[in-house]
Amino acid sequence: MEQTPVIAVVGATASGKSDLGLALAEELGGEIVNADAMQLYRGMDIGTAKTPVDERRGIPHHQIDVLDVTQDAAVATYQPAARADIAAIRERGTVPIVVGGSGLYVRALLDEMSFPETDPELRTELEARLEVEGPGLLHDELAGLDPEAASRIDRRNGRRVVRALEVVRLTGKPFAASQPERPVAAIPATLLAIDVPRPELTERIAARARAMFEGGLIEETEGLLAAGLDRAGTASRAVGYTQARSVIAGEMTVAEAIEATTIATRQLARRQLTWFRRDDRIHWLAPGPDLLARARTLVP
Repeated sequence: MEQTPVIAVVGATASGKSDLGLALAEELGGEIVNADAMQLYRGMDIGTAKTPVDERRGIPHHQIDVLDVTQDAAVATYQPAARADIAAIRERGTVPIVVGGSGLYVRALLDEMSFPETDPELRTELEARLEVEGPGLLHDELAGLDPEAASRIDRRNGRRVVRALEVVRLTGKPFAASQPERPVAAIPATLLAIDVPRPELTERIAARARAMFEGGLIEETEGLLAAGLDRAGTASRAVGYTQARSVIAGEMTVAEAIEATTIATRQLARRQLTWFRRDDRIHWLAPGPDLLARARTLVP
């Protein structure tokens, strides 16, 4: 029996991925598989621009609302769970449509990617150092051991720095050595991205940041703090929620938080575009009223 195709809609935040994914799912009779790390979290709705349930057009969504905010999102856990979703969707004879901008999650889902074992004692040691020393010093240590990995990892991203150091110390090899240099497909897919011009994307990001705060992000964050967001790892660093927490703590005004969220989101979008531009399998589509029709012609 011929397997149904897999479609992946990837790219920068605020580029329109969710709308295109929904339109394709409706057109093809598909189901959505989320590949946005922050949309894994229950209760993180406004700040992650999660499509509300009543706007999903009855289309099943997978890998959304599967974690509490106190749990750490881990790509090694996501990979088998999301691949199982794709297999089940195909068994039902429907089309899996992967939607998200977390490049590592997209690659782990669709491409050959293995994950070295972890060592609880070593991880605890490194996380304790992260708490005391901060990510910058650990990043400097990583740069001495594995300059290539350090060049690819934001020195402020303590969690990724810790993981890279853990792998280097466990294996004695560079962090990148555990992965193929170029993507090798494990699940062949048609990859699509919306190529929004930079000035327009900047405007969209600013409008989204304003809409989030006007739409209840501070109140949502207060509820998440009661659920343990301030004790969380991955979730606590999410753009928008970090700034909303500063408003709640009296460290920022709402206007300052909106501006800070806009800047942080622009930085995120640049990182996403840098990641996805390296993948020559992606079809980049200009936005426009015929976007769905053009995307549809690329699907086998």
